[in-house]
Amino acid sequence: MKLMWFHLMPYTELPDDFRDNHPSVWVDIHSSLFDPRRAHHMYNDFMDELEYAAECGFDAVCVNEHHSNGYGLMPSPNLIASALARRTADTALCVMGNSLALYNPPTRVAEEFAMIDVISGGRLIAGFPVGTPMDTCFAFGQNPSTLRDRYYEAHDLVLRAWIEQDTFAFNGRFNQQRYVNIWPRPVQKPHPPIWIPGGGSIETWRWCAEMDRLGKDRNPYRAGFLQFVGVAETRDEAYRLYREPAEYFYGRCLHVDPRFAGAPGYTSEATQRAGVVGQVAQVARMRRFDTLAREMDAIVEKGYVIIGSPDEVAAQLKEVAANLNVGHLMLLCQFGNMGKDFAKYNTKLFAEKVMPQLTDTFSEWEDRWWPRPMHRDARAPLAPFQPAAMAAE
Repeated sequence: MKLMWFHLMPYTELPDDFRDNHPSVWVDIHSSLFDPRRAHHMYNDFMDELEYAAECGFDAVCVNEHHSNGYGLMPSPNLIASALARRTADTALCVMGNSLALYNPPTRVAEEFAMIDVISGGRLIAGFPVGTPMDTCFAFGQNPSTLRDRYYEAHDLVLRAWIEQDTFAFNGRFNQQRYVNIWPRPVQKPHPPIWIPGGGSIETWRWCAEMDRLGKDRNPYRAGFLQFVGVAETRDEAYRLYREPAEYFYGRCLHVDPRFAGAPGYTSEATQRAGVVGQVAQVARMRRFDTLAREMDAIVEKGYVIIGSPDEVAAQLKEVAANLNVGHLMLLCQFGNMGKDFAKYNTKLFAEKVMPQLTDTFSEWEDRWWPRPMHRDARAPLAPFQPAAMAAE
């Protein structure tokens, strides 16, 4: 099993009365709540935490993209990933990811991801999310009825830009480029592994299945799952330690106004008929009846956050992995208003006492969706480069 340390980078100083005096943490959250001087410390603490997770032996560190919100302060995860590419050595870099439909042209994603892959020596996992309605439709003004088609076309363009060796023209519905010829080009061939984050859409599941699951084996590494985790020496101590950050996250960071959680046309008829509700939309819908778990007892009971001693946490995560048949576990060891020292404590305890109990899970399967970086010897200084045509002469 691959154990991956995920960071949302939430704003950690939303006021106590945030829910009462502010309609939403996303889209129209008021700018007066953001203090750049405080955020300077937050960003640097967050990056220290990511680097520390790499030092502790996590298989990957993960970042993602969101806009206009206090839920996650990473409008550009590529900036964070490029810094991590220099500050880490062997850990995979999972960018989950770039919201393809927001990039004009999408070849910007192909270039920047290739750049991260080259800097890191081939350690990139490239995530391609469709994007939440808050980010795509409201913050960035995309037409929800064409968002998915725009996303599919962008995916195809990025993939071709990575694979094709010759300059080519792309004439799509949303993108027309006479000369597609990205520089740099990724280390990993034919391209970095592509992961598709999903939040409950029938179309996303069907598209992923058609691309690489239908009629295939039940390899658990075809999928991943994100889980909040809090480890302490005992369950009682874990409950006491993680209560405040958990209640901060579920009480403030998920305080989304329902009008932003489901743009008309964003959710397809098929998904609506199936009764599938995305996570954020579900949270927003629950707010109308005030039933979302925001107190620690309910948060733990519903499995939002797994807490306990190392042995208890390991047992619960084994059960999650087995029930879902997932070989990639993304762990949120920092959440809510948790400070750096606290996040490091959680990370270290997990790495030392939980991780050894999980690493052999699914060892009988091959993970074909993991980066294949350059060998360390290949990073040594090289002889002067000669293009193939010149060398042949």
